[in-house]
Amino acid sequence: MKATTMTAYAAWVVTALLGAIALPTAGVRADEPAGMAWSALAPPQQQMLKSFEERWSQLPAERQAALARGTERWLAMTPEQRGQAQQRFEQWRDLPPAQRAQMRERWRQFRALPPGEQARIRQHFERFRQLPPAEREQLRNRWRKMTPQQREDVRARFHARHG
Repeated sequence: MKATTMTAYAAWVVTALLGAIALPTAGVRADEPAGMAWSALAPPQQQMLKSFEERWSQLPAERQAALARGTERWLAMTPEQRGQAQQRFEQWRDLPPAQRAQMRERWRQFRALPPGEQARIRQHFERFRQLPPAEREQLRNRWRKMTPQQREDVRARFHARHG
């Protein structure tokens, strides 16, 4: 994975981890399958997740697993990657709630796509990132000036050409 891609991925991981931390725990059912035991976490993970220790056993198993995976990824990052991820999280936190909700929905839609479609989108995004900054900005401005119908037409033409 390229360093720039890794940085973006790391930022997403931290955002997901910190977003998971912010989620409410209400509605947890007693009949849900048990997750991992607090003692199964490595000491550095326990330190990072200290605020969850008292209620760890009440968290849904999938949330426990997501938090554990997030701490593993965080601990594997270099200090530089952690700094960049923290900066990305701060940018995320400063977004208006409606924009964060829209981004969460887009992420949910992306994750629902077949793996091949996800890979195609990642490839196109990486090609966009490789463009010179001025060219990227020019494309963004052109997109912003389009009407919703014009944008849909562009998408349809793109999908017809690129599958």
